[in-house]
Order: sequence, then C-alpha cells, then structure tokens
Amino acid sequence: MNGLVTIITGASSGIGAATAFKLAKAGASIVLVSRADDKIERVKKQIKEEGGKAETFVADVTDIGQMKAMIDFTMEKFGRVDHLVNNAGLMLFSQWKDVAIDEWNAMIDTNIKGYLNAIAAVLPKFLEQKSGHILNMGSVAGINIDVGAGIYHGTKFFVRAITESLRKEVSVHKGIKIGLISPGVIHTGWADKVSNKEGAEIAAELNKQAIKPEDIANAVLFAFDQPDNVNVNDIVISPTLQNW
Repeated sequence: MNGLVTIITGASSGIGAATAFKLAKAGASIVLVSRADDKIERVKKQIKEEGGKAETFVADVTDIGQMKAMIDFTMEKFGRVDHLVNNAGLMLFSQWKDVAIDEWNAMIDTNIKGYLNAIAAVLPKFLEQKSGHILNMGSVAGINIDVGAGIYHGTKFFVRAITESLRKEVSVHKGIKIGLISPGVIHTGWADKVSNKEGAEIAAELNKQAIKPEDIANAVLFAFDQPDNVNVNDIVISPTLQNW
C-alpha cells in the first residue's frame, strides 16, 4: 500500500474509520470523506499521530458536484488516486405499514445515489490512467431478506447488482478492479440511529451478535493487497452466530 492513495466515504466512524486506520498503517495515504463532523478530524489526527498520512474532505455523497470536487481535492493533495472505498451508508428499520417515506428516501439517496455519485466521480480518472480499484460496501442484507428492513435490503441488492455489472464491464475489459465487501451485523452505532419503535427493537436484538468494524477493515486490506491479475469479487463476513 506504500505510496497508494485511498478515498473512503463515510470515514468518520464505524467501518470507514476502522478501514482508514488499517490502510494508513499499511502505508496508504487516506482521503477521509464525511459530512461536517468533528469525528472525522479525530480520525485524521489519530492517523497522523501514528505516523500515517491523511486529509479530510467534507462532502455529502448525495451531491454529485461535491463528489467530483473530492477527486480534484485528492489530486491536488496527493497527485494520484488509486482506490475508492464506497462506504457511506444508512440503515433504518421500519415496518411497511409505517409508510416511512422520509426514511425510505434517506436510504435511497445515500445508499444508491451516493454510491453512484462516488463511482461517477472516480471512474473517469481510473479509466484515464488505466488503473484503479473500487470496493463497494454491500451487506448480507443484499443476499438474504428479512422483515423490518425492506428498503435497506433493496438498496444493498442494488449495490450488489451494480458491482457485478461494473466488474463485467470495467474489470474484464478495462482492467479496473471492482469488488464487493458484504458485512453481517457490525458494531457501528447503526442501531442507535433507528427512530421507529418496532424497528429499534429489531435492531437492538440483531446488534447483540455484532462483530467489530476492524474485522471488515481486514477484508478491505486483503482485497486491495492482491496481485494485479487477481480481483476479489465478493467477501461475505458475518458473526459466527448470525444465521442469515
């Protein structure tokens, strides 16, 4: 990873922050992307205190203009971009009967449009330089379906579909690596963000078996640390006790 530059969206906490620490220790320079949040500055500070390289870029992934500016910022600061970890996401639980349209739209905007915006921003640069690696953060929710999270499941099935489509077009024909990391239940604080009463109960129960964000960061490093002729298409990581 020495000399390589990685952009991580949703980097202020959880999987994003853990991945930033892991890759920085492996020698990568990190661009930490998040909405305005004191936590992202703390991540940057810790990376630098541990001898790593990191810069922060405050942006909302739902804004394509801000995502394009993210690439310009990266090139200005580091002169290159090698990896994108498409990680910013939102998981909210509710029953269909609640018709929680605001929550549905929030997940669609972040989990679908946000991923597309980040890809649209970085892909032209990767195609121009004929190298690069995009890792989309999926979920086991993009493989199995349960009650209480229909829209979230839908967004993660979408991520799985676009990742495979990208792989078949830009990996196979252009040599740009494309992969998917599909975590199970992870301790990221997601359960605390569920406002719906019944959804919060489901989330709290699921979170009892959660594993650490660092376990996912290990998988990201593994995917990036492969020879040029090896593409990691999908890694599924879940708690031993998780049955879906």
